[in-house]
Amino acid sequence: MDTRYLRSLIAVVECGSIAKAARLENLTAAAVSQRILALERQLGLQLLVRVGHEAKPSLACMDLLPRARCIVNEVALLAGDVDTQGLTGPLRIGAISTVLTGLLPQALRSLTRSTPQLKPVIVPGTSRSLYQALEASELDAAIVVAPPFALTRSFDAVLLRKEPLVFISNEHAPHSIGARLQSSPYIQYDPDAWGGRHAVQYLQDHGLTLTALLDLDALETIALLTSEGLGVSLVPCWSGIERWTSSCVVEPVGDERYDRRIVLISHAHGARTRMVEALRQALQEKAQ
Repeated sequence: MDTRYLRSLIAVVECGSIAKAARLENLTAAAVSQRILALERQLGLQLLVRVGHEAKPSLACMDLLPRARCIVNEVALLAGDVDTQGLTGPLRIGAISTVLTGLLPQALRSLTRSTPQLKPVIVPGTSRSLYQALEASELDAAIVVAPPFALTRSFDAVLLRKEPLVFISNEHAPHSIGARLQSSPYIQYDPDAWGGRHAVQYLQDHGLTLTALLDLDALETIALLTSEGLGVSLVPCWSGIERWTSSCVVEPVGDERYDRRIVLISHAHGARTRMVEALRQALQEKAQ
């Protein structure tokens, strides 16, 4: 069995469509479809259920998916087995959106220069979804907001940066932050997001009860809407915020209790510990 075909199957399941998986693997959609058909013939099973433009895994596919991921992962580690430094092969890195546009690009540039044989595979997502992917061993490391719970001993976490809570609006005003929050439409960083809880805590501690105009787990969008005068918001001062707030007034709330903490979480005893360590060093150099 060609393990590249298994990798294509996994890509289709994760992307939700053959077309998206083909773009991810730099193949044509027809080539990916042929790979899936070959697997189905070899296994004597229907692996995908096609609904419109989507492709969903069959029950049989879901049953074999964990072992398929394990096989693909083990094959990917083969090149590293002959590297005594343990720095050869793919490293699957999950990252939230503000890390993708802020902290990660420069760190990746440094990482790929110092360890050219390491091949980063970047997976975007929310902190919650990336942590779940890490639990399922679908990722080697994840750069996320610090979880609102204690990690088990199977994971290591390294603090990369603290992001102070700031108030953003599109104009200067002599009134307090609390007064402006109460008198302006409030664009809320989604309270269900791991990073959104700090703004919620700030409002509670200051006795502020607001009706949100919008709930968004997209800080860049919140900043753009604020700059257009649609409302005000409380957001963390993330790396690269200045790209989105050039038309905003940014005011720190001045209390580190509401800082958002960005951490690198990885498996404590994973197969790619040296790669993760190289990633950590690159990230901490750029986070300073």
